[in-house]
Amino acid sequence: MATLNLPTAAGTVEPYTTGAPGNFATAKPPYPRIAYAAAHVVADPLSEQDPWLDAKVDWDRTIAFRRHLWSLGLGVAEAMDTAQRGMGLDWAGAQELIRRSLDAARDFPEAVIASGAGTDHLAPGPDVTVDDVIRAYEEQCEAVEGMGGRIILMASRALAKAAKSPADYVRVYDRVLSSVRQPVIIHWLGEMFDPALEGYWGHHDHMQAMEVALEVIASHADKVDGVKISLLDDRKEVSMRRRLPKGVRMYTGDDFNYAELIAGDAEGHSDALLGIFDPIAPAVGGALAALSRNDLSTFHEILAPTVPLSRHIFKAPTRFYKTGVVFMAWLNGHQDHFVMVGGQQSTRSIQHFAELFRLADKAGLLSDPERAASRMRTLLALHGVA
Repeated sequence: MATLNLPTAAGTVEPYTTGAPGNFATAKPPYPRIAYAAAHVVADPLSEQDPWLDAKVDWDRTIAFRRHLWSLGLGVAEAMDTAQRGMGLDWAGAQELIRRSLDAARDFPEAVIASGAGTDHLAPGPDVTVDDVIRAYEEQCEAVEGMGGRIILMASRALAKAAKSPADYVRVYDRVLSSVRQPVIIHWLGEMFDPALEGYWGHHDHMQAMEVALEVIASHADKVDGVKISLLDDRKEVSMRRRLPKGVRMYTGDDFNYAELIAGDAEGHSDALLGIFDPIAPAVGGALAALSRNDLSTFHEILAPTVPLSRHIFKAPTRFYKTGVVFMAWLNGHQDHFVMVGGQQSTRSIQHFAELFRLADKAGLLSDPERAASRMRTLLALHGVA
């Protein structure tokens, strides 16, 4: 145990004593659910750079973290928004990341990996057409499949800007899905994660947008492994899940309600592709091991304390959740610094980090409480907290 002084929401400081780390059982896949962790990238703080403009990556530590996830039996969703895709990591960096991760996956015979393909090399603008968006998607899909990867078809900011109606979305996805070699995971990322995606599928109302997405999926069910929706609304996810064509999976992207959605109900369940699985990976491994034994009680017992942590990390503005993910990686020794691509370590307050520390500890997710407390004290000192 370790004791340190932590700020409170009231602007005061109070002592906090850590508990013991969790002892999470693990099991080897196959699990009864597919579980992808959208993984973060580790910045290289020693490179000469302009931190807000350049993306210098520590490739060794970044790939080591993927190996950590695979060792726990989780899949890796590569080059997604958790990796700061389009928010610090550009398409050139994403290609390098995907290539290195696919190479590393060969060392794990059971490794599961899928990689983001989108249009982020195409800047949205008034002169960008729907045909430009199609070509951009095709370029990235060809690149990922050319490296031997499977595709997560990311939502497109350029499409959200260029589309004039739902028909434009149908046209783009019809064209792209017709050309891919293997079934893809379609990612519907809500505007709470990326404001530029407001009105995706041609509707601001999510239920109307869902009709367009379901039309696309039904027309290409043989090319769609599943759909990941990140709307932070379990009712919308369940509604869509129950209407998917047979054989098409729902991958929950709900970082608020994942436990219940993964457990499922009498009519089905969700698999998972989640950013929160990056920092809570050991607990996820333990929970899936319990689910393999049909032990729902232990499954919920393990995941329940992680939910308040996840809701805190993903609190509004939700797009800043990556900061909490990387903060946890630093506390747990997966990197030696708390520096992020694009300087995004600055997007959350010291009060936010203090509460995150408490919640992570209560969930048993500080693997070495003494080390975590020592690092937290360093951050506190930088903020003038003794």
